[in-house]
Amino acid sequence: MRYLSHARFFVAQAIVTLGIGISCTFALPASAEVKLKDVEYKVGDTKLKGWIAYDDDAKGKRPGVIVVHEWWGLNDYTKTRARMLAEAGYVAFAADMYGEGKVTEHPQEAGQWAGAVAGQKDVAAQRFNAAVAQLKANEHVDANHIAAIGYCFGGSVVLGMAMSGADLDGVVSFHGGLPPDPATGKITASILVCHGAQDPMATPEQIQTFQKNLTDAGADYEFISYANAKHAFTNPGADKHGIPGLGYNEKADKRSWQTALNFLAEVTK
Repeated sequence: MRYLSHARFFVAQAIVTLGIGISCTFALPASAEVKLKDVEYKVGDTKLKGWIAYDDDAKGKRPGVIVVHEWWGLNDYTKTRARMLAEAGYVAFAADMYGEGKVTEHPQEAGQWAGAVAGQKDVAAQRFNAAVAQLKANEHVDANHIAAIGYCFGGSVVLGMAMSGADLDGVVSFHGGLPPDPATGKITASILVCHGAQDPMATPEQIQTFQKNLTDAGADYEFISYANAKHAFTNPGADKHGIPGLGYNEKADKRSWQTALNFLAEVTK
């Protein structure tokens, strides 16, 4: 799991470059059919609190999708994305990578939490896999078809899982950190990267290295760079503090979400 060393870089650079975080205030849309329930589970002595979302009126088993949060923790923004996936016909599980379902709006605290996960080689994989197990155990889920999406820190996590050889149909990274090292396992998951062309978190050289590593590994991947999109371009709260390098881009948000839905429909069928 060498990608975790990049997570430390991602955390450190985010603090230095951006100086402050986004306030995630993405309101949950109303839906009569979609159920959003909390799920408590454990990895070792760490208590985790995830959320599962599904359409209670839908019939039959459906593909499952793990949703991995930004470094702010499992907040309403993450839950909103899980709900949107449920509305699109999936069962979604918003994973807790920190424990106790904790969230923050303070970048220093977020950096400490993300760094604590990244600093222990197996922790991210164990907590991700625990979320997968919870998702597969749900009665509405087709356990043979599991995918994952992640945002920022979460994007780095799902890319790292794919590059370690995790048994997933596919992963989608939205403005996530790009693992700098070659794959450590056989990549079986298809990969979609939705990247902001003006995202200061990745240099052209880092993008080139990442793409070369995927190519060398024989991965099925697509890397889309959205013009005029900065870091956190899918988050409507990204502009709240007026920080250079961060910004919501409605066009890129809508286009990347539709592209992700098309991708998930293809890889989980």
